[in-house]
Amino acid sequence: MIKDSPDNSASESEKQTKTSNRPCPIFTIRQGVDSETLLVHAYETLASANVMATELSSILTGPTCNLVLGIQQMIVLAQLSVNGVLDHLESPQ
Repeated sequence: MIKDSPDNSASESEKQTKTSNRPCPIFTIRQGVDSETLLVHAYETLASANVMATELSSILTGPTCNLVLGIQQMIVLAQLSVNGVLDHLESPQ
């Protein structure tokens, strides 16, 4: 029986990690899309997630509702961050 050396198992683990972090090729961002467009889409996605979390929290109670409200707060903070970056971008002239 041949045993794997620690180096072989580490490299296998690294290969699995690299493979699992690759984006699905179905959902990719076209090369050349400018930062402002990407940020606007990120903001709109966060706004949609905010609405979904708000709706979900209205039908839940107790700790589960609090969990969803915590997620909603994180979404809003991310929206504020994206909006801050958008505010600092220079408009194309």
